[in-house]
Parts: sequence; C-alpha cells; structure tokens
Amino acid sequence: MLIPLLLAPLFMLFELWQLVIGERYLGIKQIERGADPRELGLGEFTAFCWSAALFFYWAWMLTLLFLPFGRGHAALLLGITVVGYLLRRTCSLKWVLVILTFEGALRIGLLLSLFVYAWRRL
Repeated sequence: MLIPLLLAPLFMLFELWQLVIGERYLGIKQIERGADPRELGLGEFTAFCWSAALFFYWAWMLTLLFLPFGRGHAALLLGITVVGYLLRRTCSLKWVLVILTFEGALRIGLLLSLFVYAWRRL
C-alpha cells in the first residue's frame, strides 16, 4: 500500500535534474546571450528520458490520488504543476527560470514531506 509513496526520492532526483537542465537551457548565461532555448534543442536521448520521466511522474501523482495516504500531497503536487505551467505560458522568457526554480523547490519540499510521512507510517 505504501510502496508508491516510497518512490518520492526518485522523483526528488528528477526534480533536481529538471532544475539543472532548466538552468542549462534557460539560465542567466543564455539570457545574457539572447539565446532562445527552443533553438538550442535537447539531445534526442535527453528529450526521450525527460518526456518519459514526466509521463511516469504524472502517472505516479495520479496514482497517489487513489491511495488512502498522501492524497493531500498529490493534490498539491498536481496543483503546483498546473499553476506553474499556466504561469510559464503567460510570462516572458526571463521569468520562466524564476518560476521553474520556485515551482521545483515547492515540489521538492512536498516530495520530501511525503517521503518522511510514508517512512514514519512503515
């Protein structure tokens, strides 16, 4: 029953990876150069891994909604993701990294809280 909850550290690593990739493609150096990250392009393998991880992350969050424990965390994770996406779609490119960083920090905090919650329930 708690096994899906114990996957939280795996998704915490994914969130950290997203922050690193986000800084690489949207970072201050890219902004100073005036580079558009859509023109830089990800490598095919990186894009595949990122897309697959996002798919599994969303599936995992939706699965958590059906468990008796962790529903609140899952609802907040989904809510933060949707609100962050909506904000990123409406802001300028310079603010995308700020929103991604803040969004990632919130999700990492929730994932840490969820993992500690699951660990204590064992």
